[in-house]
Amino acid sequence: MQPPSLRIRLVVPGNVRHNSGGNVYNAALARELTALGAGVETCPLDGGWPVGSAEDRRRLGALLRAPAGAEDRIVLVDGLLASGAPEELESAAAGRPVWILLHIPLPDHPELERRALKAAAGVICTSTSAAAGIRARHGLDGIRVALPGSDAAALAAGPLAAGSGPAHLIAVAALLPNKDQSLLLAALSRLTELPWTAALIGSDSADPAYAARLRDMVKRLGLQGRVDIPGELRGAALEAAWAAADLSLLISRAETYGLVVTESLARGIPVVVREGTGAVEALAAGTGPRIAGAEAALPGAAVALAADPEPLADVLRRWLTEPGLRARWRDAAAAARGRLPGWDATARTVLGIVAADTLDNRHTRVDSAAGQAVGE
Repeated sequence: MQPPSLRIRLVVPGNVRHNSGGNVYNAALARELTALGAGVETCPLDGGWPVGSAEDRRRLGALLRAPAGAEDRIVLVDGLLASGAPEELESAAAGRPVWILLHIPLPDHPELERRALKAAAGVICTSTSAAAGIRARHGLDGIRVALPGSDAAALAAGPLAAGSGPAHLIAVAALLPNKDQSLLLAALSRLTELPWTAALIGSDSADPAYAARLRDMVKRLGLQGRVDIPGELRGAALEAAWAAADLSLLISRAETYGLVVTESLARGIPVVVREGTGAVEALAAGTGPRIAGAEAALPGAAVALAADPEPLADVLRRWLTEPGLRARWRDAAAAARGRLPGWDATARTVLGIVAADTLDNRHTRVDSAAGQAVGE
């Protein structure tokens, strides 16, 4: 059991305004750590992250340092802030334990990232793929993993499942080039002879030019009336969008995990992801223990994709035209729904890691003080 007096300062980016996976993870972690009895102070920090200006890093350094009387407070800082600010980590590390919560590696600044990670008390990655990448790139040992959890949600009954209309596909992600919604639109344009509708739901302010290109692409490909791009949805509007879905897609070019995958599975919605990304790990999150010699029934598919939309179109064509395949994916998604870990499991993992380290450090300080007293 964690020490009841454990206090955690969670420093998170304030400049990511859209509903990103990192934002969802950080908010859920703070909520569940509090429920477990930890004292959590969440500190959003604006700035030009991931590296930021000198003033941005100065303000970060101030949050990492311990005020008088708070030396036992643990700092957990989002890697988007920490990975580009090694000097601030190195300065703070002498006075208090500072952990990095790494959602996304920083490949454009490897030297900064390496210094920051080495200066931290420890590194907690939010996927095994991110942890493997960090180990391979920097040769660091002791990287921990705290996989994302999921919130319980109502079982979706899209129009196809309910027998009330054509299949409805949904892609919930910010409208960004990495999410590759343009490839999805190109694939859908090859399937116009089949009955379906689709919605691309996500922030159109993160990259307005790309969002405008997607909307133009819908018109150019003649997909008006079949593809909707409503922007970012929240609350009841987002829940209604989920409830209307038969299939979810996350085909990002790079993804460390992909929370939207488990959000889909929590509603019994199968998912198509891109092979070779961390979204494959999320797709398998609820498949249960592996049986030797048996292949787990995935609630969807991981597809090898590059620039050609035809492989994605082929998978979607099969799903649209083969009732048996749809039934298998749907059954696997419903089974996964009951096995997904909750956010409380994520918080217990994080708390167990930082609490054990804090206890070890306290013992070290006591032993050191005792040895000093004997020596005198």
